[in-house]
Amino acid sequence: MKFPQVHTLRQIATILDCDFSGPEDFPVHGMNEIHVVESGDIVFVDHPKYYDKALNSAATVILINKQVKCPEGKALLLSDDPFRDFNKLTNYFRPFEKAAGLIAPSASIGKNTIIQPNVFIGNNVTIGENCVIHPNVIIYDHTVIGNNVTIHAGTVLGADAFYYKNRPEGFDKLISGGRVVIEDHVDLGALCTIDRGVTGSTLIKEGSKLDNQVHVGHDTVIGKKCLIASQTGIAGCVIIEDEVTIWGQVGMTSDITIGAGAVILAQSGISKSLPGNTTYFGCPAEEARKKYRELASIRKIPDIIEKLNERDAG
Repeated sequence: MKFPQVHTLRQIATILDCDFSGPEDFPVHGMNEIHVVESGDIVFVDHPKYYDKALNSAATVILINKQVKCPEGKALLLSDDPFRDFNKLTNYFRPFEKAAGLIAPSASIGKNTIIQPNVFIGNNVTIGENCVIHPNVIIYDHTVIGNNVTIHAGTVLGADAFYYKNRPEGFDKLISGGRVVIEDHVDLGALCTIDRGVTGSTLIKEGSKLDNQVHVGHDTVIGKKCLIASQTGIAGCVIIEDEVTIWGQVGMTSDITIGAGAVILAQSGISKSLPGNTTYFGCPAEEARKKYRELASIRKIPDIIEKLNERDAG
């Protein structure tokens, strides 16, 4: 998430009421999570296990809970609770805006786009031309939708990321300030849920088609011309490359990549990244033919045991 204008390190430290290490006029352009940071961004880290990853990332400002040696060309924001202060920045630069009606005055809707009854369109939403938005679709603030997009009834774009920190008093939510971006010629079935990014964008690229009841987690990127069947659940921060086919009731964990041209058969469970141009099946998913051979071998076990028992009895 980029700020409306460049801020200085001192200005950001003043917002957070925290100390800093670095030139007070050090430029700060925005804030992002570790997997999408760019030069000029703030990233937060609150566990020693991840200090090096944050300090050596593309981020140039590190919101951290310990004074450490800062890499050259970077700066530190010193906080007793970086998670809390990252939320404070999200609330400051992208505060919640109450809706003023079913279609916000700040929404932009392109030529020949059809909006059916009971659709909610939030603040600063952009919808392109020749789209069809069916009844009871909910489009949260800052969502961007391209041209020739069809969204079927009951789909929700832009709900918050499912992202919590476990504290002694309960779960503390990481506030979502990102977006959902839907490119041209995408079809979304009924009752899909596409969560927005925490600070970046959840992205569905041109020509992809999602069946009914598909869930896409925060900051996930779905490539061009993908087909995703019903009841698939995709966790946050997943990268699905172009022309991937995913059949029904597939579930996948976060922070993995599915290579271009992969096919994932129904009811598979994906726990790690998978190379492209291969068909997968099972839980955990493996190359389909290998998995089928394993299943065929397992079915033979009762016969093998019976023959062994007969031999021992004889």
